Amino acid sequence: MTKNVWIFPGQGSQAVGMGLDLETVGKDKFAKAEQILGWSVLEKVQTDATELAKTQFTQPCLYVISAILTDILKTKGLSPHAVTGHSLGEYNALYCAGVIDFATGLELVKQRSLLMAEASGGAMTALIGFDRHALEAEIAATENVILANDNSADQVVISGTAAAVKSICERVKVKRAIPLAVSGAFHSPLMAEAAAKFAKVLEQTIFNDAEISVISNVEPNDATTSGQVLRDRLCQQMTSPVRWREICLYLAAQGYEQAIEVGSGKVLTGLVKRSAPSLALVNISTLEQAIAF
Repeated sequence: MTKNVWIFPGQGSQAVGMGLDLETVGKDKFAKAEQILGWSVLEKVQTDATELAKTQFTQPCLYVISAILTDILKTKGLSPHAVTGHSLGEYNALYCAGVIDFATGLELVKQRSLLMAEASGGAMTALIGFDRHALEAEIAATENVILANDNSADQVVISGTAAAVKSICERVKVKRAIPLAVSGAFHSPLMAEAAAKFAKVLEQTIFNDAEISVISNVEPNDATTSGQVLRDRLCQQMTSPVRWREICLYLAAQGYEQAIEVGSGKVLTGLVKRSAPSLALVNISTLEQAIAF
């Protein structure tokens, strides 16, 4: 059997209309989600892109859709050798691995998204095409900014105070710098207050040991099945970088042959292709693709 990993997308992979084809097969989970959230995922994904891009809506919608697609694949008898996710996607990885159930995961995502949406006083900018050594040197020499998403060798996101982020953009030559429409400096120490509040929620949540290995954002070279370790790492995630490039390199080094992106879009398979081109890539973002796989 091909050694495969299921990968789950995070914020930025959302698209208007995503998941509508899952309405019938995912009926129970959509209903449960509405009960937990107080609003309908199916209605929200039919609004405009600006509304859907709001953190408090984006994250729950992506979580629910990836969870339903996961269920479809598992019903077919399919299972991965390991799972991982990009930021929010790590919650779907934990759901897939049996660490948390659907409702528990969505409760956590709900609280996380609200805390992140309330964050203020920071900025994030995606950088494409740069000298990595020069960028890392400037970040090391500048206070209040961090390399928050290390997505690939030539695509990252920096996060910090607006002044610090602007300073990096002015001093480092890049092909493209794209300011992100977010409320705060996600995955940076500036999220400490929100992270402290969320840690209290996590402390009250039971994490089972995983049925399969989980590769976390904060420790990409140490896959684990320990529920306690995974909860501790999730506590760190909100203020720590998403080390996706390293996850991709780890997958290649460990002999994984196939990466299956389960959820909206193709962002992650595109990033895997850049860092680990030896892996075969599959996208499962629709009911048709899930049934056909």
